[in-house]
Amino acid sequence: MHPQSTTRRALVLGAGGVVGTAWMAGLAVGLPDHGIDLADSDLFVGTSAGAIIGAVLATGERPERLAALPPTTGHPHVPDPAVLAEVFAVLAEPGQDATVARRRVGQLARTADVGGPHTQIDRMRGLLGTTRFPERLLVTAVDADTGEPVVWDRDSGIPLPHAVAASTAFPGASPPIPIGGRYYLDGGLRSATNADLATDADTLVVVEPLAHLFPPEQLRQELTVADATTVVTLRPDSAAIIAFGPDLYDRAVWADAYRAGTRQSIDAADRLRHVGTGG
Repeated sequence: MHPQSTTRRALVLGAGGVVGTAWMAGLAVGLPDHGIDLADSDLFVGTSAGAIIGAVLATGERPERLAALPPTTGHPHVPDPAVLAEVFAVLAEPGQDATVARRRVGQLARTADVGGPHTQIDRMRGLLGTTRFPERLLVTAVDADTGEPVVWDRDSGIPLPHAVAASTAFPGASPPIPIGGRYYLDGGLRSATNADLATDADTLVVVEPLAHLFPPEQLRQELTVADATTVVTLRPDSAAIIAFGPDLYDRAVWADAYRAGTRQSIDAADRLRHVGTGG
């Protein structure tokens, strides 16, 4: 993790699976209708689903491109529930060193039959609409072998679809992504938001698609070192959570989750306008 120079306004976009991606896309589409444009942020920190939305916004692509999920080509991978259960069991073990846990999870990721990495990279290229890594974006991931977190930016020399594919490569749902001779996993294995990468911003907006599933302690700890004058957190409301359903990777509810985001943008805009984050 590398420090950033002082930033006026940072947008942190967290992990969320398929449903969280759709919800954040809808939120980003709806907000400009109410005077707020998330693309006007000075820094984007993208983790997993948030890396997709952050990349779209930071490159100047319009989030409307995600109103409908593009059809998969070939044989779409299906998450392996047994591997997912084992991954969550490892991560939940009390008293375990976090890096060791991530290494163990990396080993599990190699055993899951969830398709090939190049299919996932191609999928991200189609979602993003560009391969250009924008200047204002940080993308998080985890080294599958060492368990160490990594952060990529424009100077890392990595094509944007590869970085985003790695950041979204949750073990049991997506394959590890090879980059530069190493394999990488979902940045959410380190933190659901990695908000500490933007804690020197004057205004910090944190979007948490999975806030209802995880305790808030980690984000609270990350924000204790924040120099931000204002911190705003945006989370799915009860109607959005119902739209998500029980399966974070259910492509069939994409449209419902997207509409939930656009609907919730009305209340989100009121909160953001109140703290002076208008476009």
